[in-house]
Amino acid sequence: MTEKRKYYLTTAIPYVNARPHLGMAFEYVQTDVIARHHRALGDDVFFLTGADENSLKNVQAAEAEGIPTAELVARNTGRFIELTRRLEISNDDFIRTVESKHHVGSQKLWSACRPEDIYKQKYQGLYCVGCEAFYTESELVDGKCPEHQRPPDLVEEENYFFRLSNYQERLERLIASDELRIVPEIRKNEILSFIRSGLHDFSISRSRERARDWGVAVPGDPSQVMYVWFDALSNYITALDYGLDSAADSGSRFARYWPADVHVIGKGIIRFHAVYWPAMLLSAGVPLPKTLFVHGYINLAGVKMSKSLGTVVDPVELIDKYGVEVVRYYLSRYIHPFQDSDFTYEQLEATYTADLAKGLGNLLSRSLTMIEKCGGTIPRGGDGAEDEVAIRALFAEIFTAYERFMADFEFGRALDKVWEGQAALDRYITIHKPWELAKNPARAGELHTVLYILAEGLRMLASLIAPVMPATATEIWRRLGLERPLGEVAWADHKRWGLLAEGLTVDKGAPLFPWLAK
Repeated sequence: MTEKRKYYLTTAIPYVNARPHLGMAFEYVQTDVIARHHRALGDDVFFLTGADENSLKNVQAAEAEGIPTAELVARNTGRFIELTRRLEISNDDFIRTVESKHHVGSQKLWSACRPEDIYKQKYQGLYCVGCEAFYTESELVDGKCPEHQRPPDLVEEENYFFRLSNYQERLERLIASDELRIVPEIRKNEILSFIRSGLHDFSISRSRERARDWGVAVPGDPSQVMYVWFDALSNYITALDYGLDSAADSGSRFARYWPADVHVIGKGIIRFHAVYWPAMLLSAGVPLPKTLFVHGYINLAGVKMSKSLGTVVDPVELIDKYGVEVVRYYLSRYIHPFQDSDFTYEQLEATYTADLAKGLGNLLSRSLTMIEKCGGTIPRGGDGAEDEVAIRALFAEIFTAYERFMADFEFGRALDKVWEGQAALDRYITIHKPWELAKNPARAGELHTVLYILAEGLRMLASLIAPVMPATATEIWRRLGLERPLGEVAWADHKRWGLLAEGLTVDKGAPLFPWLAK
């Protein structure tokens, strides 16, 4: 038996100073679609998400509520975990940065860095708590943080620094050559421009006093805690037990899954992942991740969706109103994977009606209704009939394009191809009018061919939408009479025309996507 190819992917870990918004749901869904697709391909997938609980933002939020920081992060982390459940995210682990193994692993990474790369000095700078980052005057826009649109604080204290300048040439070479791949190209060029402008050493600790005694202790210096980005980024390896004795075992999670195949992140934190993180790993002698997939923002009325800016949509409310499958589909097809996109309720509802109620749902209902009226079981295929050959060729082309788009994280374009198949089956019904064929016993063979093509086409559509709409795909699979779980079928068989066997009993069932109430 061929050994499975490992595939390790992660989301960023969000601050938990407030409830999750639709932007985080978007990242969860994107990463889940990748994970489910790679499981379908037969890969050994490990999918990590989690919560960044050591941020000063969390401390300040707790102070504002008058509750202990530990209480706030436990409550809010629970909300993020609940969102992953409501979105049916298939993550294999959820790392909390208050976990002891995370503290141990972060300290191990710090200690593994070359001694000459870490030094201590007094520093004064402009600090944005929202970004947990220092800015130069030239990086501000009208004196404000470009991300959070508010003036940074002037901070002066003694901290440890990392010699990022030692890694400028090496990072430029790794990124330019795609050894560390950044997708899309515009983000790669953005980072190369940043690196070529000259890298400056950055602070990697905070005084324990300013951190309110919250965070991961700096090894050997009780007066300091780690800068949140040093400890937060290390979650990608601490979740794999890096730093624990078991990580030295060849059968450990770390040995099995690292390096990461892809980190899925938002564009606002690209510098930390494309510059700071690889530099830290290079210093510590840890292999680099392979790919950074950088998505854009979801805007609301043209403004970035942000907890700190107060421009948010509650994803749980969307799920409650429209259903998780609809939300997953909308985020995957109509929110661009790389560019900023506007969210509107009007577009979501129009999508529901056109694509799902009138589109896929209606196609399933029409097809299975006709099969039920003609005996209720999958008929025999057309044995190479001209129509069947054409539809088979179409779906072969759809699968090929779909695989290419999924590999490039272009989920909307992949779904565009799937809905080309849906539209082709609708046209096929219009052209062949199976309800008229059913009136003429002499044309029974032709009718059977038409019905088989519709059923097998629907089966293929289910295979293709499974990463995005797993419950819908499973339900279509069931209604077609297939008993073997969809997830147990090899990808090569999903692609093979003729998987549906003659004689399976279909179940039209209730509408997959009922009309929205006015």
